[in-house]
Parts: sequence; C-alpha cells; structure tokens
Amino acid sequence: MITYYVYILECADSTFYTGITSNLTQRIESHQSGKYTDSYTNKRRPVTLVYYCEFTDPNMAIETEKRIKKWSKAKKRALIAGEYDELPNLSRKKFS
Repeated sequence: MITYYVYILECADSTFYTGITSNLTQRIESHQSGKYTDSYTNKRRPVTLVYYCEFTDPNMAIETEKRIKKWSKAKKRALIAGEYDELPNLSRKKFS
C-alpha cells in the first residue's frame, strides 16, 4: 500500500509551499537542493517542513492539497500549530 503525504514547507521568506508526494524524505531533499530550478521554493531556500499528513487514498490527498493551497496564511498557521478548532473561524468570508 502506498502512502501519500500532503506537506507544508515554510520558506526562508516566510511564505508557505504546499505539496503532495509519495516519498516525503526525497521530496524535501529535492526542495532543499534546488533540484527543480523553476520551482516556487528554489529561490526561497532553505525550506523547513512544518506540517504533513498521510493518506492511503491518492484522491483524498490531492483534494486536501488543493484545499490547503487556497487557505489564507493565518489558516495554514493554525493548522501547523494544531489549532484545529480555529480553522472554521479563519475561512475566507465574502461580504456583500
């Protein structure tokens, strides 16, 4: 059974990068080494792994990654800190 990881990296410029992989260690090493010169993290190194979660269903992992990518920085910080009760309060609200 393959395990899929959704992960959040904090970059040197204090931004976050969210990704998905089936080999977390190798993927983090790729980010740190600048293996992909056109990637978001390449010019924002070093990066620090600040959060990850595991999935056995790749579709759930992909959906979770997409959802987190749309979140505000404050909501990502709450997730990283384990402040799960705060997540609904940090959703972006549209006012008319």
